[in-house]
Amino acid sequence: MFKLSKKNTKSSIVEESKSTDPIDKIHEIDVKEELEHTTDIESAASSLPPDIEELPRVVREVVDFDDDANTPLLTFRYFLLSIIFIPPGAFIDTFTSFRTTSAAYSIFFVQLASHWLGMWLAKVLPDKKIGFGKFKFSLNPGPWSIKETVLVTITASSGATGSLATNCIALAEVYYDTTISPAVCIFFMWAIVFLGYSYSGISRNFLINDPQFIWPQALMQTTLFQNQKKSHGSMQVFFVVLIGVCFWTFLPEYVFPMTSSLALLCWCAPENYTANFIGSGLGGMGFLNISLDWSNITSSIMLSPYWVHVVQFLAFILGAWILIPATKWGNLGNFQYGLMSNNLFMSNGTKYPTTALLTPDHQLNMTAYKQLGPVHLGTQRAWNIFFDYAAFVSGFVWAVLFGYKSLKESVIKFYAAKLKSKSNTSSQYTDRLNKIQSKYADVPLWWFLILFICTFIILIVTSTTNALPIPWWTVFVAMAIGAVIVTPLSWLYAISNFQLAVGTFNEVIYGYMIEHMKYKVPYSVMIYSSISGDAFYRAQYESQSLKIGHYNHIPPRVTFFCQIFGEIVGVPINYAALKWVLKTKKDYLNGTKVDKLHQWTGQTLLSYHSNVVQYVTLGPSRLFENYRVLPYGFLVGLIAPIIFYSLHRLFPNSKLKFRLRNTTIFFSTMSTFYGNISTGYFSQFVGATVTMFYFYRYRHNIWKKYNYLLGAAFDTGFNLSILLIFIIFSAGKTIDMPNWWGNNDKSVERCFALVEAD
Repeated sequence: MFKLSKKNTKSSIVEESKSTDPIDKIHEIDVKEELEHTTDIESAASSLPPDIEELPRVVREVVDFDDDANTPLLTFRYFLLSIIFIPPGAFIDTFTSFRTTSAAYSIFFVQLASHWLGMWLAKVLPDKKIGFGKFKFSLNPGPWSIKETVLVTITASSGATGSLATNCIALAEVYYDTTISPAVCIFFMWAIVFLGYSYSGISRNFLINDPQFIWPQALMQTTLFQNQKKSHGSMQVFFVVLIGVCFWTFLPEYVFPMTSSLALLCWCAPENYTANFIGSGLGGMGFLNISLDWSNITSSIMLSPYWVHVVQFLAFILGAWILIPATKWGNLGNFQYGLMSNNLFMSNGTKYPTTALLTPDHQLNMTAYKQLGPVHLGTQRAWNIFFDYAAFVSGFVWAVLFGYKSLKESVIKFYAAKLKSKSNTSSQYTDRLNKIQSKYADVPLWWFLILFICTFIILIVTSTTNALPIPWWTVFVAMAIGAVIVTPLSWLYAISNFQLAVGTFNEVIYGYMIEHMKYKVPYSVMIYSSISGDAFYRAQYESQSLKIGHYNHIPPRVTFFCQIFGEIVGVPINYAALKWVLKTKKDYLNGTKVDKLHQWTGQTLLSYHSNVVQYVTLGPSRLFENYRVLPYGFLVGLIAPIIFYSLHRLFPNSKLKFRLRNTTIFFSTMSTFYGNISTGYFSQFVGATVTMFYFYRYRHNIWKKYNYLLGAAFDTGFNLSILLIFIIFSAGKTIDMPNWWGNNDKSVERCFALVEAD
């Protein structure tokens, strides 16, 4: 890795501060603060080669600039390890998506295990060629390389994940007793994923090759790759932390669940309802509630810039600590029932019998609707919807106002490069990384077009034949919306590691499109949302993997292939895991049984069902008649970014840093449902203050060496523990933890008055 010179430190810092890179702005460290507080000033950049100085500082500190273009890549060992690591991840991510809180199957575990197994295979496999004719390959082409580790990891990050399509499939079976054909399910799951991958071709040249877009998650993974290759000492730290977290996680997740939500106010007054409601993180406000469960904290505290955490915590304070008590005790909302519930209610506060609204063919029974009356939402649920609308519009406006200049420069450079070179557009940039990548052929546009055509055919055939009960013409709308949003919202993710949820907007659009149709299947809205949503979500993940390949000098075409291969293997496992959940946890998902730890609550599925009733069974018009303020969320999302942009232009040097007060992130956090689990947010902010503020600013050498490494270790240790808990206590016969003081049968938080009131 390039070593930074120690000469002319002060002047080099001043020069660096003039950069317009978003990453320099994001971390909010100006020249004066850097000179006064950063402990690694002596290692700051000076006399850097121009092609390295073009890169953001955080990238220079992580990425290795050495490359061997002759390294074997798609080896037999790669395929073997990919097939080993994809199934457990695809299964775990699918079944944990139905839990209230969870951390995804750790891709860092794949990085570590595949590297060590790869080196072992390089020792034990014979150097023998097998196959026939020209189609021969070596079982062991030489020493295991870090590039092979990168490829296995990219493949797993594609295939060893959950699928957005499982939501509509589960909804159809749990609430509408409809089982969709397995073949249709699997091909639909493939189609929406590959649609997103094809859409990544829209913005890849703007967001991948341009060095100003750092993609924080890609940097974290690259840090671990570099440590695996070079630093044995760091890997020892990694494994020590991994093992410690793995053993610790058995406490909050199984043995000592009280540690997952330390409700201090409940300890002081366990029989006082008000104190319980304020302090509980499992059904209350979560005020000063501390969580020691990594699933409630996650490695985001080591990934997202500190300004993101500040914005999110302010939104949490407003939503959970101000608006909830104002509604509960201050009559903020007109409907006083179900404050923190995703259910739909009648005017007297009882749950709305949504099944009574449907005829045998799942259409709206107007007679029953007139008898039952309008559907009511819990107040928190109502403002969640309002801010969902605001966040979606704000995402576009913010990207246009604050990202237009950088995106415009990238577009100009891209088309200028196209005139010079038809094979590789990375030549549009002159930094060291792009120079390295320029020797590898880029992914041609026709690859993305073929992928798009295949997915288009699948979606049109399944919709026109009614294999999926969605009007065929709405598929075109879903695709169009996905194409429009992919670049601006990927821009936000590339600089902040914040992914905007777009589901609610998709659902209201679909509701309006089919509102006056005579025949409409309620859960079809989730099919539509899956198509339009994955066109955006999967495009982001595809781009992120391309950025990982960019940082680690992987040919783009190889990265592209690895992602396709990963999904081909992973999707059938997603479907198998979904069927397992529906077979073993259906009673929890439909509310027949109650999970005392508030994990198997079916909260997400219940929220989707509420959306189905709102946007399809009743239609948006009836919803907005009863909640006239909701559409104003779109207006708020339009105006708020303009206000902050105007303030930024008027006061560009203000200490309030208006450019960092991102309204999209604020509104999106306000739309998060806190009612069931409000613990963890305070702990996240405390953790982020330690990692992304204190250590990044005042102990930067330590941060640089350990931050991403420890984040990977925590994620890996947690997920390994979750896997062990599942295998030991749930895979065969379910073994429940005996009740004791730290696992109270009535309330694990010891908020007894709150439980009795419920």
